[in-house]
Amino acid sequence: MNTVADPIAAPAAAGTAEAAAPGARRRRQGEVILEVKNISLRFGGVKALTDISFDVREHEVRAIIGPNGAGKSSMLNCINGVYSPQEGTIAFRGRTFSHMNSRQVAEMGIARTFQNLALFKGMSVLDNIMSGRNLKMKTNLFQQAIRNPWFGSAEREEVAHREFVEHIIDFLEIQAHRKTPVGRLPYGLQKRVDLGRALAMEPQVLLLDEPMAGMNVEEKQDMSRFILDVNDEYGTTIVLIEHDMGVVMDISDRVVVLDYGKKIGDGTPAQVRTDPEVISAYLGTSH
Repeated sequence: MNTVADPIAAPAAAGTAEAAAPGARRRRQGEVILEVKNISLRFGGVKALTDISFDVREHEVRAIIGPNGAGKSSMLNCINGVYSPQEGTIAFRGRTFSHMNSRQVAEMGIARTFQNLALFKGMSVLDNIMSGRNLKMKTNLFQQAIRNPWFGSAEREEVAHREFVEHIIDFLEIQAHRKTPVGRLPYGLQKRVDLGRALAMEPQVLLLDEPMAGMNVEEKQDMSRFILDVNDEYGTTIVLIEHDMGVVMDISDRVVVLDYGKKIGDGTPAQVRTDPEVISAYLGTSH
């Protein structure tokens, strides 16, 4: 009988397991902060999601995995208001919604990074991350433009926001690039800037859509460390889509598995790793 390597149990990228070994960290997990209930999404006759339900607990790292086309990004798009599902509800801190718009989601404390970078390539690292402070700014455009010394609220506010952003830049170890246009940075550093812009919103829940896609081993190791540090030091709840199963199994508390828009697994990394239906979906032996 031929032995087929199990992609679910694949080892983590070199060094990542050491930075995030299972059992090395014991995060405190609170009550359910986000609940997805019976979500279905269709585009014409195409079913992207069918009756998906799962929850996310405060302070945990919750992974969403599945083969290409499983509906993972569509699920994130429903959570952060990009898509409006035809059926089902999403509850955040006890408030239930049939759908939300993206601004409303951001104001509630849910931030998002994207699989395909959507940064302002001609702007500096500092200014890109500052754009994440937009919802936190209280002064209006007129006050910001006038800069009257008799009314210094706009200037004081900008100084405070820049100080907050400088802390994020230090945290992500990109101080040397703070004035560099983002378009000139290597891909891995651009991913850090994207993470920094989301952190600038001070989110309670952070949605990460393939934060390590296209990275080399060293870059994945660094990003894994930053994600765990965000979860530990900021206390931010993480919902993560990622294709590197070694990384997922190392840093996640719980994993939900999608395949062709349906949920086929949900549990701890150890439970998911040994689930026959999950293994079959990844090996392509059945659908």
